[in-house]
Amino acid sequence: MNPATSEPIIELPQSQFDAMREQIDSLQSQLDWFKRQLFGHKSEKRPALEHDQAALFERTAADAKLGEQTVTVPEHKRRKHRSGDEVNEAGLRFTEDVPVRTIRLSCPELDGPDADQYEIIDYKESLRLARQPGSHVVLRYERPVIRAKADGTITTVAAPLGVLDHAQVDVSMLAGLLIDKFQWHLPLYRQHQRLAAEGITLAPATIEAWVKRTVELLGPVAAAIKAAIVSGDYLKVDETPIKAGRMKSSSGQGKMKTGWLWPILGEHGDIAFTYSEERGAKVVRELLGEQFKGTIQTDGYEIYARYAAKQPECTHALCWAHTRRTFIKAEAGEPQVVGQALEMIRALYKIEKELRDHGADSETILATRTELSEPIVDKFFGWVNEQIADPGLLPKSPLARALNYAREREAGLRVFLKDAWVALDTNDLERALRVVPMGRKNWMFCTSELGARHVAIVQTIIATCRAHGIDTYTYLVDVLLRINQHPANKIDELTPRQWQQRFAADPLRSDLVTTGQ
Repeated sequence: MNPATSEPIIELPQSQFDAMREQIDSLQSQLDWFKRQLFGHKSEKRPALEHDQAALFERTAADAKLGEQTVTVPEHKRRKHRSGDEVNEAGLRFTEDVPVRTIRLSCPELDGPDADQYEIIDYKESLRLARQPGSHVVLRYERPVIRAKADGTITTVAAPLGVLDHAQVDVSMLAGLLIDKFQWHLPLYRQHQRLAAEGITLAPATIEAWVKRTVELLGPVAAAIKAAIVSGDYLKVDETPIKAGRMKSSSGQGKMKTGWLWPILGEHGDIAFTYSEERGAKVVRELLGEQFKGTIQTDGYEIYARYAAKQPECTHALCWAHTRRTFIKAEAGEPQVVGQALEMIRALYKIEKELRDHGADSETILATRTELSEPIVDKFFGWVNEQIADPGLLPKSPLARALNYAREREAGLRVFLKDAWVALDTNDLERALRVVPMGRKNWMFCTSELGARHVAIVQTIIATCRAHGIDTYTYLVDVLLRINQHPANKIDELTPRQWQQRFAADPLRSDLVTTGQ
């Protein structure tokens, strides 16, 4: 009995106490994670090292040399500070393609009885951004009907064929529908409402049919992009869930099924999306082939490691950003210990940033990583092993999971030290994936698995165009006008990277442009 409270003292076995402590730490970690998702900032950037912390990583002579490189910048005029009230070219910028309508103002002196006493010597300009409802245009093709005077035979010019044969839609409209839906995430039913508000009546099913047929035309181009990526020596792979189709149910419509979009980033910047109902090793074999030769970089999902282990000529690189995230999840419970890991990883990113900023070539990248990054990596994994050997570490705690995650993937995390192409992470691929969660907030799901495959086709086109700095609208208009006559065995010429070299200088245009409308 406790004499102060007269309550019995309950003594727990040490094993039970440790289990309860682990459970509390796990629940606290989950609670902290949910709080961050709801209220916290999502950035993974770490603050700069304090002066005394910099001693953790000794600055070598090569490091000093890298940091002391200078860049000459051209002279420039300092802009006058703006008050924020004026609207001019310093506050409003636009390209030459943006239409400008000029409104010429008068003044009382020029309209008065003494107007002949004044003359205009110049004009001052002020700009104002305006907007008008919609920009749809109906193209009316007037085809002459002629009669032969000799025998009275009446003939007329045949209606021009469009991308979808005789469908009442111009290629500019088809390209616009795809861009609005898949790039700006405006669902088709909203596009239909916008047309109705502008006085244009179309059946929703008609618009859906146009989009479906257009995407099917682009399917071979998307397949050619994927084939080019897989045939290369380097690629990055990831996966993200997407709702597609419904489960069978005797009571009507079943629940939405979860499928997966798999993006692949190639060594030249091309990006291909593929839809699959599964997330297993079978899909990876279908994506990359049974005998892939080269380097793949992925997150820590074990199916990639199993695939690479069966490929004698395949190197598997892993992502430091995913490793860092496992430590961030443990930061609330062990801030001081986790802080050491995060600072070492931050030091690696600092070196990579300096290499990018200086436009280092492959030889310089490898030399710098060997001299500066490799000692930090050695220190990091030595520290990991020390922490795992600590008898006070709870085996199921978030910190233990982070430490084991890093140690089990050490070989893949070291690949970047020996290969200049391999980056520290797969963040560039994850940025390409953002279109999927952004789209989910607008179209939420695909009503069929065919719809999910259409999403994969169009996002392959859009993401690859964005990667190469190509205007998606110009590209789609040209390719849709060209694809029906282009040889099937040369379909790779229509992929964005090759199209940019062959056709971008003089692309095909819609009749809307050629008629001067």
